[in-house]
Amino acid sequence: MERIVTDMNISRRAFVATTSAGLLCLQAPFARASQPRKRIAFLGTEVRTHSHAQHFLDRHAMGYTWGGRWQMPRFDIASVYIDQFPEGDLAKSRIEKYKLQAYPTVAESLTLGTSKLAVDGVVIIGEHGDYPNNEKGQKRYPRYDWFKEIVKVFEASGRSVPVFNDKHLSTQWNECVEMVADSKRLGFPFLAGSSLPVTWRLPSVDMPFGTPLQESVCVCYGNVDSYDFHGLETAQCMSERRAGGETGISSVHALKGARVWETLAASDREATQRLVIAALNRSHHLPVEGGYPTGPVTFEWARRALPDITGYFIEHRDGFRTSMLMTSIRDFNYAGLRKDNGEIFSCQMYLPMPSQSSTTADFFNPLARHIETMVVEGKLPYPIERTLLTSGMVIGGVESLYRDQTRFETPDMKVVYTGPKESSFWNV
Repeated sequence: MERIVTDMNISRRAFVATTSAGLLCLQAPFARASQPRKRIAFLGTEVRTHSHAQHFLDRHAMGYTWGGRWQMPRFDIASVYIDQFPEGDLAKSRIEKYKLQAYPTVAESLTLGTSKLAVDGVVIIGEHGDYPNNEKGQKRYPRYDWFKEIVKVFEASGRSVPVFNDKHLSTQWNECVEMVADSKRLGFPFLAGSSLPVTWRLPSVDMPFGTPLQESVCVCYGNVDSYDFHGLETAQCMSERRAGGETGISSVHALKGARVWETLAASDREATQRLVIAALNRSHHLPVEGGYPTGPVTFEWARRALPDITGYFIEHRDGFRTSMLMTSIRDFNYAGLRKDNGEIFSCQMYLPMPSQSSTTADFFNPLARHIETMVVEGKLPYPIERTLLTSGMVIGGVESLYRDQTRFETPDMKVVYTGPKESSFWNV
């Protein structure tokens, strides 16, 4: 994710004062007045072309394609808080276009400038923007800080509402645990995570619930502390459906380059090798020369064709294994091994990336719909424990790399839960 420098010549309060005057705050322009509408506070780090805040703000204000038709938003945006206004900012024009009300603080966006909570839901899009990196290279987005401000408003108001948090919860495990604990303590639905588990799948299948699964692999692309999270959620949304459910993880070992392939070549990694090849055979972006792969997709071919690689090798507390490989291929591919009969289950989570002139990142549509359903109906498509655990996996991977690619033990990541029986990916 690129680093965008904030335009410090425009203060947030000056922007709010000049753009919010006279704008409607009670209802989006496409709302149906005949029905009562839920209203949300939308919190975003920055709104520019293809930032996550742009993707969600447009969908929740104007709608999105769904089931062969245009789906109007099922709630209204009562308030907006935007933290930064970089070069290429779209926040000001979007707020004017959708006739939204901007507020200068997180708390005021939840209370609509009063002393008590005045919305029915909160959407946190804390991704992209100019924020500091810590010594481990993790960008300290304000997700945790904003969440704690939200909790303060809930506590002061004596009530709480559903909250969505985009991507992983935080860069520190204790903060992740605290966020989930707050949601349980105050009793509000808490949804978080990636768009990968809920996008289209090729083929359109789900891991049969209760499968006696032995191991999961995701082969994908991207960077540490960003797309690694997407790859881990790709695997975990399948792994959590295994017989007995999730038990948490005991260690994460992150490696780079030749060390990844050396680990995969070990005698106890034969099953992982098979899964890596199965996942690669689902890819649409294999390395090619002259329009075709240079050879059949085998382990040795992959070792030669994909030298620039980062791998996370994760041990679960029940003996289950998850491996996530970030390579040069440009898609997300899953493979899982049944331990009863040795069969491999595989598919691709389809993620067609947008360009400046075409496509609209439609893979965000199902996640936007799940957010709406949570606010309108109070229903969660999957438990927050999934994203708690995958947040921990990312933290473990970063820590392992920071410690010279040594194994990082995770005795405190005993996240026990059962995934939902109902599928939540986009299949309509």
